[in-house]
Amino acid sequence: MSMVAVSDGTTVTGRLKALGRAELTLLVRNRVALFAALFVPVGMIGAIRATLGGIDLRGTGISVAEASMTGGIGIVLIMAVYANLSAAYTARREELVLKRLRTVEASDREILAGTALPAAALALAQCAVLVAAGTAFLGLSAPRWPVLLVGGLLAGVVLLTALAAATSAFTRTVESAQLTTMPLFLLSVAGSGLFVPLEALPERIASLCELLPATGAMTLIRAGWLGGVDAYDLLGAGLNTLVWTVLAVFAVGRWFRWEPRR
Repeated sequence: MSMVAVSDGTTVTGRLKALGRAELTLLVRNRVALFAALFVPVGMIGAIRATLGGIDLRGTGISVAEASMTGGIGIVLIMAVYANLSAAYTARREELVLKRLRTVEASDREILAGTALPAAALALAQCAVLVAAGTAFLGLSAPRWPVLLVGGLLAGVVLLTALAAATSAFTRTVESAQLTTMPLFLLSVAGSGLFVPLEALPERIASLCELLPATGAMTLIRAGWLGGVDAYDLLGAGLNTLVWTVLAVFAVGRWFRWEPRR
């Protein structure tokens, strides 16, 4: 990642663009990370459909196709943003890239945001494709509340970016990122409505799952696309996402590492 390119951007926007371009180049060169970000989330939609085939969704108000596609969006966010960025932040730290970037004009927040830009843009593009494909080929309705859908996606990206930076603080190597990201991945898959809608779970379990980090954003996304969520639940989802984002940002400020772990 070129410090010259970053220092050439005399404005915040210019520096973010320079950081984003450099990170995009690194992402494209890393074929394993690019494959995981592009194809694994889409491929997991098939696994979601297979899982839902054995679950009774009657009474939930959600069809298998709707649950599969909204769950697919969640997988995209978890894989392309959270898992990808946890490894990216760790790699840039261990390669001394983050330490060198702190010697130029860019602030700490700009460095973290610029590093996240390609992954965030990739995830949002994939989500747009999923919404378009679900509407065009699976007979799903067009987004009921597009603004809410976009807001939920952006909130999810910001939250998972902050969680990725926090997770990298406890990740020693790029390889170990597969282990440190696993708890949140499994919790989200099992309890945030990615594989199984919360409406299909027992009430007490569903209430606990509503407290998980990704649940709020997933509720906003589903409501924006499919509707069927009342104002009280939307408020709760928004508060959930806000609280977890604040906690994640605090964790980054407190524990994020800019130099290699020894």
